[in-house]
Amino acid sequence: MKHKFVAKRYWKEEVPPMSIVDKLAQRYDDVIDLSLGDPDLVTDPIIIDKAFEDARKGHTKYTDFRGDAELRQEIRNYYKEEYDYEVDDEEIFVTASGTHAMCLAFCGILDPGDEVIIHAPYYTYYTTQIKFAGGVPVILDCYEEEGFQLNVQRMETLITERTKAIVVNTPNNPTGVCMTRETLMAVAELAKKYDLLVVADDIYTAYSFGEPFIPMTSLPGMKERTITLNSYSKDYTMTGWRVGQIIAPPPVIRAINSVNDAVMFTAPSISQRAAIHAIRNRKTVQPPMIEEYKKRVFYAADRINAMKNLSVMPPQGTFYLLINIKKLGMDCMRASDLILNEAHVLTVPGISFGACGEGYVRIACTKEIEVLKEAFDRMEKVKALVE
Repeated sequence: MKHKFVAKRYWKEEVPPMSIVDKLAQRYDDVIDLSLGDPDLVTDPIIIDKAFEDARKGHTKYTDFRGDAELRQEIRNYYKEEYDYEVDDEEIFVTASGTHAMCLAFCGILDPGDEVIIHAPYYTYYTTQIKFAGGVPVILDCYEEEGFQLNVQRMETLITERTKAIVVNTPNNPTGVCMTRETLMAVAELAKKYDLLVVADDIYTAYSFGEPFIPMTSLPGMKERTITLNSYSKDYTMTGWRVGQIIAPPPVIRAINSVNDAVMFTAPSISQRAAIHAIRNRKTVQPPMIEEYKKRVFYAADRINAMKNLSVMPPQGTFYLLINIKKLGMDCMRASDLILNEAHVLTVPGISFGACGEGYVRIACTKEIEVLKEAFDRMEKVKALVE
């Protein structure tokens, strides 16, 4: 992509992994796409109808820079009701998606050369966002033998005088693992010891199948050093609405506001109204949605573990499964290609989520059980997977 009119940092063309997967989905007419985490369920009619009622009432203009005041109050109510945790209004900033929130957060806190520790396997765009903000991603590899929990002793060896923040994602994409309270407490103590920020990627809070979700910001001494990223995309099946939020100390929120003023101005007003009704009606709209995805992910895990050369940890959260393919004796790119070419099932090679993702492929259980059944029936006919 070298061109005199293109910024030099983009001269070395790097195709995003998800863009590659999107093209692969078009290879066969009957591909079952288990690659992307876009829930197949439609946003609940309660949310849609209420949002469009608000649009007809005139909620089609810019909102306050930090977000609709009514939504900010609902966010405060949510944290108090769910976690008995007080969030102040000046700690809230509404964004156009979780990815937008992440970009604003990194741009708001990082100076050139600042380091951010990420635990891998990680969400694909962490490294991109950190580099975009001028920072340096530092990778902490996590392993299945350790339950993909963060090893805080190894993490501490990565801390330097340039370390600014630690990213924590739980429930985790791509592993589906939920970090234990002990893990979170250990990270919190490390952050306090070295005076670091924690960027808590809390995108899948509703999908914690075992122990209740624990917000990092609610741990002792962490309110003043945690930036919480939320999105309505997965917890409320609202990917296309593009709305999320940041909860952070007021100085960080002010910096984020300065960044966003030149980027987005305000999140879409109608999407913010939808978010209000999502929170208010969560006790109605979330349980059947969560139960459906939980049923799918446990079904998928059983089918995977029934195949001789594949395995996966018991599901803990999210609707993702990171499948161990090491018994196949091939790298994850070849394994993903094998499954696509012979079963017409699309997966994501684990290397997309960092070097320690080698030996794995990820699936998203965002298809109904009947479709998942067809996918695994096809895979069971691939000799390399079962013999």
